[in-house]
Amino acid sequence: MRVEDFIRRFDAGLAAMEARPLAQARCAYDRLCRGFAPPDPAGMRVANSIIEGVGVRRFMPASPLPGYVLFIHGGGFTLGSVESHHGAAASLADISGHAVVSVNYRLAPEVDYATMLADCRVVFDAIQPVALVGDSAGGRLTIDLAHPLNEAPQLGLIYPAVGGLSPECLGDDAPLLSRDDVLSIRQQCPATIAHERDRHPPADRIDILTVARDPLTRPIEAAVADWRHAGVSVGYRCAPHMVHAALHAQAQLPAMGVAWQGFCQTLKQRLDG
Repeated sequence: MRVEDFIRRFDAGLAAMEARPLAQARCAYDRLCRGFAPPDPAGMRVANSIIEGVGVRRFMPASPLPGYVLFIHGGGFTLGSVESHHGAAASLADISGHAVVSVNYRLAPEVDYATMLADCRVVFDAIQPVALVGDSAGGRLTIDLAHPLNEAPQLGLIYPAVGGLSPECLGDDAPLLSRDDVLSIRQQCPATIAHERDRHPPADRIDILTVARDPLTRPIEAAVADWRHAGVSVGYRCAPHMVHAALHAQAQLPAMGVAWQGFCQTLKQRLDG
């Protein structure tokens, strides 16, 4: 698939959601994202369960390595679920060799950011993961979940929201995520503004995947420079020509697939090491 074809299909799906009530829009978003995912890897076992009131979906390779990976999905804090990001979580489990637990945290506007973070913390405390991986809004939650820990596990971040999310720090508009989109998220979830706390690295080992066409990439690269200056081991890769949300179609977009495979392999190597 060409990235422009992906953009047209995904953008059309988003446009069709705009006039729907939020509950219907969320279901439509889940179907849109899941529609780009490949079949589950051979031998993968998938099961839904509840951990202290929080829904999770477990992805278990045939012979899992010790330790869980906690996956936190994106969706702008108002959309997304274990269903929308099923493909990414299954792929992460397959490549890393570790069981992945994807968390179905509650969303805005029904709850605030602190409640979303608390849902993720419940699952973290229950499974004590060896790694935390978050996509977009989930990347922000991943960072804030790690910050107060005395010894944070390995972090993996896919185009996370970092810094002040101000007009001055954002990059140019891009397909599927504009500057205005980011600023509207900032207004709806002001607790995501993390200019000061992002000056301090959330972990000693961090791997980051971004895309070339995304207003969030500029502040991410600024954070990478700050964290490296602080002595943190930060792996960074940027998928050329790709856009925000391309993770959903990584199996069909060659450039995103290569970047994603590299990201997951690096995470595996760090855990194995």
